Amino acid sequence: MNIFILYLLLLKASVMSFSGLGSLPMIRSDFVVERHLLTDRQVNTAVVAGRTGPGPFGLYLVCIGYYVKGAPGAAAAFLAMITPAFLVLPLMRWLGSRADVPLIRDSIRGVLLGSAGLLLAASITGPFTLAIVVASFLLLSFTKLESAWLMLGAAFLGLAAKLLL
Repeated sequence: MNIFILYLLLLKASVMSFSGLGSLPMIRSDFVVERHLLTDRQVNTAVVAGRTGPGPFGLYLVCIGYYVKGAPGAAAAFLAMITPAFLVLPLMRWLGSRADVPLIRDSIRGVLLGSAGLLLAASITGPFTLAIVVASFLLLSFTKLESAWLMLGAAFLGLAAKLLL
């Protein structure tokens, strides 16, 4: 496989993913079903390897690139994974100079609210996590509690719930 095509396929998966594993069906379709470059077992191994270590959830894309094309494939996958973040920089510069235009300002607010809604939908997985989100919102809104302490407390509660329930 051409390294540039590999980069483009992994870039497509990286751009279309919101929470790490959201691109997994696309990866499976592109690399297992259509091109027969990987097996399901290799994709599963890449996901486990990517999720075991620290770092972003989409890190398994680097393992996918390595399986397909070795070290150059891993480098292409890493570049595909970080490209969307670097594309934001010129976009923010362009939007920053036009932030006073009502249409652009309203569009930014809409994207912000939409991404906040997606983040909430992805993080609320049950009544306990909903309670943590609501309590966190109330504590941040009506107290002077530092957000670092709030995140630490929410992480502790989530871990305790996972271990006890």
